[in-house]
Amino acid sequence: MDQTDKKIIEELCSNSRITMKELGERVHLTAPAAAARVEKLEDNGVIEGYSIRVNQAKLGCFMYTFINIYIEGTHHLPYLSFIQTKESYIINNYKISGDSCYLLECRFPSNDALNQFLLELNKYANYKLSIVINK
Repeated sequence: MDQTDKKIIEELCSNSRITMKELGERVHLTAPAAAARVEKLEDNGVIEGYSIRVNQAKLGCFMYTFINIYIEGTHHLPYLSFIQTKESYIINNYKISGDSCYLLECRFPSNDALNQFLLELNKYANYKLSIVINK
């Protein structure tokens, strides 16, 4: 991987919908040469996929939270089953090391939705809630 490949990745991270013509111009290659480089990066697993950023507030999800999950012993399966039923709120469920077992990254449309989620969560695990003020 050379500097041109790194620049291609940087450009694609900034805008994954860029045309190969425009990408080529930005990295000083022809469109076919840029496309070939991108394909090689994909084939080698350097580029694993493409994604979009969604403005969650415009979708009605205003509360962004992190929730540290604490589970006693080995009772993880009921918790994991529970969070599968709450996929609309959960962005990521990270299994982590340290004091807690998991770190939930969530979005909620209202305080009521968050409160209901926490009431149900408390049946499966203890938690520590952090609400994001600004990101």
